[in-house]
Amino acid sequence: MTDATAKRRGRPPRTESADTRDRILTAAREEFSERGYEKTSVRGIAKAAGVDSALVHHYFGTKEQVFEAAVEVAFAPAQNAPAAVAEGPLDGVGERLTRFIFGVWENPATRKPLLAVVRSAVNNEAAAAVFRRLVVAQVLGRVAAQLDLPDAELRAELAAAQLVGTAMLRYVIKVEPLASANVEQIIARVAPVVQGHLTGP
Repeated sequence: MTDATAKRRGRPPRTESADTRDRILTAAREEFSERGYEKTSVRGIAKAAGVDSALVHHYFGTKEQVFEAAVEVAFAPAQNAPAAVAEGPLDGVGERLTRFIFGVWENPATRKPLLAVVRSAVNNEAAAAVFRRLVVAQVLGRVAAQLDLPDAELRAELAAAQLVGTAMLRYVIKVEPLASANVEQIIARVAPVVQGHLTGP
């Protein structure tokens, strides 16, 4: 088999640079962020990354698998959420968790991929399934494990619903005056509600 044939079939040549996979992921995050899940294609990702679409399939498989790999990076900061729960007394957990989550959203470096995730999950069931897997496995389950309380999973999910809902209105839908309100004001209002979900009666 010639090198040209191997390339046509999507097999990376031996000299393929080590950053090809990262380049594809970067392009995928950009495409999903700009276009959403429905309008993003493997071909479009490949074009943005400067590779053949077969190479995208070689590294990641289906579009859903590319999406999951791309958005995992967006959820990396959220993996520290359980630490935010554990650092300090239980009666302050609501503020610590709220401050942590909005800190992730307020950071421009992490906001863009998060926007891609949320926008895609709202409009597409495959993207929503990926979102649920990441949220449940990487965030909610670990937060619940930190709470030595009855119905800890439900408590963590209700707290997450409060935080995700507020973030959607502020950063995705951009409802005013929430969208332009000072983040400290938002934290002050939302944190007691999150506290109630996590440790209330």
